[in-house]
Amino acid sequence: MLSLQQREHRQAWVLLAPMLVMMFLLTGWPLLRTIWLSFTDAALIAGAESVNPVGIDNYLFALTDPDFLASVGRTLYFTVVSVLIEGVIGVLVALLLNQRFYGRNILRVLVILPWALPTIVNAMMWRLNFNPDYGSINALLTQLGILDHYRSWLGTPDSALNAVMLADIWKNYPLITLLVLAAMQSIPEDLYEAARLDGASPMRRFRAITLPAIAGPLSVALVLRTIDAFKVFDIIYVMTRGGPVDSTKTLSFFVYQESFSYLRAGSGAAYAILMTLMCSVLIALYMLMLLRQRQRSNASET
Repeated sequence: MLSLQQREHRQAWVLLAPMLVMMFLLTGWPLLRTIWLSFTDAALIAGAESVNPVGIDNYLFALTDPDFLASVGRTLYFTVVSVLIEGVIGVLVALLLNQRFYGRNILRVLVILPWALPTIVNAMMWRLNFNPDYGSINALLTQLGILDHYRSWLGTPDSALNAVMLADIWKNYPLITLLVLAAMQSIPEDLYEAARLDGASPMRRFRAITLPAIAGPLSVALVLRTIDAFKVFDIIYVMTRGGPVDSTKTLSFFVYQESFSYLRAGSGAAYAILMTLMCSVLIALYMLMLLRQRQRSNASET
């Protein structure tokens, strides 16, 4: 005779079974298939039916491929710089929106708009802004006297990746702003009043009151944005197609080209697995951060 707890466990597994089957079919099987392909010389070419095992040759080649390593470097640069700038802008805008002034609610709504835009629409908009003939960026900078002639921002290797980063930052900083602003709203106003009576400067109040309150949500937002930026693909596909001269070819775009442009499914799968492992490291760091934050909150409650 099964106990009540055993029956509840069995019932839970029965209810979870359809979801687990769907997760395996949609995620598990494609992942296993990709892992198998990464050890072969499979090609996406009509008539290429023979698939030969090559062991770890694809992985060894990937780790010594200068193009792959260069794409990893560009991805890390894109991720670190864009997320840091998004964090700074997000906190500054949240501090502004946390103040009382006329039209604050309207401004809060307007801040959400970049984040609410589809990535494709955002990319097309910024591609037009950076147009070398009639783009608004060139017009603004020439009218301000910063530039003396129009330039091709997306057509120059030195500026293309930074231009794409600007478009990505503009779209995603509102997410950090919203999370930080929500944390600021939970800070009691009495703490700020007491700090003002003690003569604390605005910077002192920020370090002593605001920063500890927003540290948790801010760190979570930054880690989530880091994982998302590391996988960047769609905005680059629309704005530059990885060019010019591969200057914006990030890791995701490299995997896409290897698999679907050059039709090398085996090596493309190996590159994809390596990228998945890198993302797994970021996810592990994220889970560790959440665990430590939960332990810290439990310790403060006790």
